[in-house]
Amino acid sequence: MNLLQAWQGAKARLEAAGVPGPVIDARLLVEAAADATRVDIVSDPYRTLTPEQAARLEDYVSRREKREPVSHILGRKGFWKIMLRVTPDVLTPRPDTETVVEYALRDFPEHAPRRILDLGVGSGAILLALLAERPAARGLGIDVSEEALAVARDNAASLGLAGRAAFLRGDWTAGIESEGFDLVVANPPYIAEEVIQTLDPEVRDHEPRLALAGGADGLDHYRILAPEILRVLKPGGRFAVEIGYDQKSAVETLFREAGGVFIETIRDLADRDRVVVGEKKTLETTT
Repeated sequence: MNLLQAWQGAKARLEAAGVPGPVIDARLLVEAAADATRVDIVSDPYRTLTPEQAARLEDYVSRREKREPVSHILGRKGFWKIMLRVTPDVLTPRPDTETVVEYALRDFPEHAPRRILDLGVGSGAILLALLAERPAARGLGIDVSEEALAVARDNAASLGLAGRAAFLRGDWTAGIESEGFDLVVANPPYIAEEVIQTLDPEVRDHEPRLALAGGADGLDHYRILAPEILRVLKPGGRFAVEIGYDQKSAVETLFREAGGVFIETIRDLADRDRVVVGEKKTLETTT
């Protein structure tokens, strides 16, 4: 079996299994199994797979047919400009979440020594993408899952960012100092309980439930986070939190009631409401 046959065969099997995005998934699996690149498949399509590579591809395709995410099969996922190790203990980073990074980098000078807090850090995707772009910044990632923190620490080390990133187990902002951060980012669980069973198998059966469930209406964590994020921000500091596509009004209201200013919602590349952003009031001076 050559590279072209491997790609075509994998694509056909994934299509027959009803897997979304079979063309890209098949290519990624072939590249990983055959130690090939996208260029190899185009420029050297008749290169033969070794028996070991063919067996590896069979394992990969069989797992994907059962709707195991490609990120779990390969153990990695690209996000922003970095590559992250991914396990079933963390939410697979998604392109939608890059909207948080894009906003956070605005008005953030390259060499500004700002402090970043990432609540629910998971694999470390948001925090590490920001630190990779801003070499003078430092960050703290909080997560309730020790398994997730182990993944984040490993990713920080692999990216050469361990010296500027700290990770702690905690319940959101419990025990965190007031007014200590210039920027707070978060992608909290926001799926309503009754919706979880309707999600794609890749999410419903393979992502950690802890990273998905947002209570009866999906807003439980925002009710906690809105006042707490404003508490830990420095005056004039900014925040960016990911939301579900239909949660704009509710989450904006929570942050306004908590005292946030300049509240707005940014849309993602699919033109859906995705990130609520805002600031903490600057200190008022009296004369």
